[in-house]
Amino acid sequence: MLSIEIKLLISDFDGTLVDTFEANFMAYQQAFSYNNLSLSKEDYHRCFGLRFEKFMEVMGIVDSNVKNSIRELKSDYYPKFFNRLKVNAPLLGFIETFHRQGGKTAIASTARRKNLEAALSHIGARGAFDLILAGEEVKQGKPSPEIYLTTLQHFDMRPSEALVFEDSDVGILSAEAAGIAYIKVHI
Repeated sequence: MLSIEIKLLISDFDGTLVDTFEANFMAYQQAFSYNNLSLSKEDYHRCFGLRFEKFMEVMGIVDSNVKNSIRELKSDYYPKFFNRLKVNAPLLGFIETFHRQGGKTAIASTARRKNLEAALSHIGARGAFDLILAGEEVKQGKPSPEIYLTTLQHFDMRPSEALVFEDSDVGILSAEAAGIAYIKVHI
């Protein structure tokens, strides 16, 4: 029988720890509208979980001024829709308990730090994590393993000592490429 001691829990944020789809969509929709562009729920659903640059590419937005406007406006609008955030209470409770018992905890997300910190503060979960690694803090987004390998390196841990919670296929590919066991989360 194989015995493994998990010392580190790593969670994705959007769609895993918190269902942020509606809040993100509504903020992006307003930012697109400000720039005389439209964003359908179907288009956003297709792009949900992608890094911002890839999202803009898929949407055919190439003008850097428009991209910068969308990025900044989305960030400004996002907190207005925090009432639409749906916390995965069982997962958050598990992580908080693990943390209180001395385990290490981290978030590894493609989200911007500003948005991530604001959402975590809103749901009262900032203190549950020893490390928050945001999308702009790594060179390559998921499915690259970089964000998970960076998290392991921060804690000086091996992949076998960690467990990842993910919801997206690109996130799972990222965890697999880093050699970390994962649990696929549906909320």
